[in-house]
Amino acid sequence: MKIMIAKNSGFCMGVRRAVEMVLDASAEHGSQICTYGPLIHNPQVLKLLEEKGIQVLNQTPETGEGVVLIRAHGVPPEVKKKLKDAGFEVVDATCPRVIKIQTIIRKYAKRGYTSIIIGDKNHPEIIGLLGQAEKKGNVISSLEELEALPVFDKAIIVAQTTQNTILFQAIKRQVNRDLPHYKVFDTICDSTERRQAEVNRLANSVDTVVVVGGRSSGNTRRLVEIAEQTGKPTFHIETEADLDSLDIGALNPASRIGITAGASTPNWILKKVYKALEELPFKRKHGWRSVLFAIQRSLLLTNIYLSLGAGLLCYACAQLQGIGDFVPYVLLSMLYVQSMHILNHLTGGKADQYNEPERALFYQKYKHLLNILAIVSGGSGLIIAATLGLWPFFILLAMSIMGLSYNLRLVPEKLTWIRKRRLKDIAGSKTLLIAMAWGVLMGILPPLSTSGTITWSNTLIFIWSAGLVFVRTAFFDILDMQGDRLVGKETIAILLGEKRSLRLLNVMVVGLIVTLLLSSAFHLISPLGFLLTLCPIFMGSILSVYKKRYLLPGIRLEFLVETLFVVAGLITFFWASVN
Repeated sequence: MKIMIAKNSGFCMGVRRAVEMVLDASAEHGSQICTYGPLIHNPQVLKLLEEKGIQVLNQTPETGEGVVLIRAHGVPPEVKKKLKDAGFEVVDATCPRVIKIQTIIRKYAKRGYTSIIIGDKNHPEIIGLLGQAEKKGNVISSLEELEALPVFDKAIIVAQTTQNTILFQAIKRQVNRDLPHYKVFDTICDSTERRQAEVNRLANSVDTVVVVGGRSSGNTRRLVEIAEQTGKPTFHIETEADLDSLDIGALNPASRIGITAGASTPNWILKKVYKALEELPFKRKHGWRSVLFAIQRSLLLTNIYLSLGAGLLCYACAQLQGIGDFVPYVLLSMLYVQSMHILNHLTGGKADQYNEPERALFYQKYKHLLNILAIVSGGSGLIIAATLGLWPFFILLAMSIMGLSYNLRLVPEKLTWIRKRRLKDIAGSKTLLIAMAWGVLMGILPPLSTSGTITWSNTLIFIWSAGLVFVRTAFFDILDMQGDRLVGKETIAILLGEKRSLRLLNVMVVGLIVTLLLSSAFHLISPLGFLLTLCPIFMGSILSVYKKRYLLPGIRLEFLVETLFVVAGLITFFWASVN
């Protein structure tokens, strides 16, 4: 099965802005916050906001307190005034594209123009736009409704931001022909236009189309309509759970499936749908590919593949530093990574529920066994470290304590002037600490144990290995941005944004390549460094194809990224066998 996903899928700018504003307001004001009407047309996001204590206000009370956030669709001006008069602090999260239309209508209404709005008359955006028209507004949704209106001396025509572009163009042509004195403004959001054009192209290149989004979402329904007009089987679902009720024949494992999503669909739902479709052929057919996929999935869920990669990366770094007795350090790295990553997921909170729901369920189901595995792995690692000397033992112990306390509140609540009470509250701390811990395991512990000193060569290995792990971890942060944002995590990807984060990682990849080349050229490390430049090149290739959307978040992509460290070990085995 080949799965293609539309590039313009998921949250649009206006929806993303509204969600971020309500989350920021919630963090700042606590429980005293609500939205006027549903923030967006997606029941899963609304449920999440409700769990965070963000209530929906459907009517304007006479008195109130706290913060009311105006949703992305906007509201009539009198509603905003009533909310302020009632005592609420009003935060306007109206989409800038909607504000632009409101401004146009308000401007021309003051000049005596009648406003003709193309859209769904009961949609909240339309209700908000009509409020700007000074009782001279009309809503139409077809050419026939336009023809039924009287001819006005002065009129403007605008469209709901998520309207069907084909309908708008048809109305525009007729108005230009029959009513040339009307002013027509193309106010359909460019994101909407791109989505609709893209779903048309997508539907013509696949066998089946799956549209993901809330059933009450107008823009999602229009994507469904456009896909259906191509004659391809089209399914509108809200979550991956809806896939179970679809026609199995239409989702034949040999078919090409296209996925798109409405503007109010979060990426974490899109990822769930993609993963469910990715697994579909392996669930329905039993063969070597199904077995291989199941093995991949198990290795990732249990972190065994990651810990194996840690051991192989440690082996490569030991060879770079000329350390012959590498076995205890390889075991130490594997055990520490296995222990810390299991504990991180067990105590990681809600983020996994959105970013990695399958992993969250797995950890919930096997919580006790995984706890035992983490304790045994961590304890075994400390025993091995103790046999290597006091410094390795105390360094590993300190790293373990830091890892265990990452999610714990370290600062008492009475110290109100300190806002960061846990290590996890420090923005970007997870990515940095993971990278540094791996760097210590690869570049600091082995030489400290064998020679008792740290040289420039060891420092370079620390920087290279930590940098490689940083790129890997930060890339996963990019994939998990929306889920992390929804639960309040501040990762480097959230701080910088996706584009700048990818740019940073690409720069780091180049830096890692240069570091190895120069270090090997100046004989600071083993000539193996020349070959190991393939590792950052491998990671850079993944970043490149992901940016072009050739690779999508799923089991295969995750397995490919974790293979980065396995590649380092395989290259080293090859080099050692010929030298």
